[in-house]
Amino acid sequence: MSRNFLALLCAGLAWLTALPLAQLNDDDLIDHPAVQYRKKATADPMVALKGRLDSGAARLTSNGQSGYLRSLLQALDIPLSSQIMVFSQSSVQGPRINAGNPRALYFNDSAVVGWVRGGFIEVASQDPEQGTVFYTVDSNVLSGPAVTRRDECLSCHHTYRTGLVAGMIESMGQKRPLENRWGGWYVTGNLGSIRHLGNVDMATVFKDPTTVNTTPLASLETQFDVTGYLTPHSDIAALMVFEHQMQMMNLLTRLGWETRAAAHERRLEAARASLEARAADVVDYLLFVDEAPIASPLVGTSGFAQAFSAGGPRDSKGRSLKQLDLTERLLRYPCSYMIYSAQFERLPQTAKSAVYARLWAILSGAERDSKYRHLTAADRQAIIEILRDTKTDLPASFKGSRS
Repeated sequence: MSRNFLALLCAGLAWLTALPLAQLNDDDLIDHPAVQYRKKATADPMVALKGRLDSGAARLTSNGQSGYLRSLLQALDIPLSSQIMVFSQSSVQGPRINAGNPRALYFNDSAVVGWVRGGFIEVASQDPEQGTVFYTVDSNVLSGPAVTRRDECLSCHHTYRTGLVAGMIESMGQKRPLENRWGGWYVTGNLGSIRHLGNVDMATVFKDPTTVNTTPLASLETQFDVTGYLTPHSDIAALMVFEHQMQMMNLLTRLGWETRAAAHERRLEAARASLEARAADVVDYLLFVDEAPIASPLVGTSGFAQAFSAGGPRDSKGRSLKQLDLTERLLRYPCSYMIYSAQFERLPQTAKSAVYARLWAILSGAERDSKYRHLTAADRQAIIEILRDTKTDLPASFKGSRS
């Protein structure tokens, strides 16, 4: 049995168990009149950049073996410190990828850029309503970089592995124990006593589990020739944030698609219970329900943690939902920074109201389900105060005192 088949099988089963039964065959929303993924003009960061390139307002420059990569990252405001490296061959460029020639990924809150030596640049760019839109950037000797939308990527990026939306494949997610993560990925940084599957391909793990090694890697320069890559890191902090964010994007896309479809068909009231359940799923993920605990502090190598924590809007006390913890959990204040994303902002009002209503029920203490016990009274109060100071569209319920 091939390692790719095993990876697909495990990821597929994970999504099957995560999706409500009623949604398992609901894979036609991508062409619904309320979505029109393949036909409707997009407003994602990459199409905006393409417009600037076409008009001459922006220009990409080629630099060395990585071509337009560095210039593209600068244009999309994606930090080099976000670089993570994967050497499993689960990509359209799979034949080029191996442990000595991994695929580098870079990301921010709205786009992911991939590159492998000897290959082309791939971009997954997030449209606020339609989901993830896919592009390639190829070098053209005569006319410069050629940016092309690639809907054929949907063969992998519109499946149960993406929550049946045009989205990102994320088979790990924030619930999986760290001990079972990163097979086929490089990991740089110190994870203390945490054993994990990083820096070893899955075929080797299946054949001989004793090969799993927790020796920290400060740089990938000791693993392969890094010539052409922009940094020698696959930072543990960046990996942790990436895993959270990819599934969060998919959940927000799904909620938006379902709500817009119901509104288009004039059945919002009939679909209320189902949409509220979907909103509850979004809120649980926002609040890190069942997040895998971190048993030892995680210390990265690229500076990503410091740069990421310095971002995001801050409240009157200087607190931000982007502040990383990385000692016991991902975030210092366990509410996802993706609540500021364009995806969240562009949710239909019905969906956003349902999310806010559920969020307030939990943060106020009205909802007493035991699955929220990880949220201490101090956590809840801090999250409420940060949101009050940084979100302008909060409902009136958030403005009063906490019960």
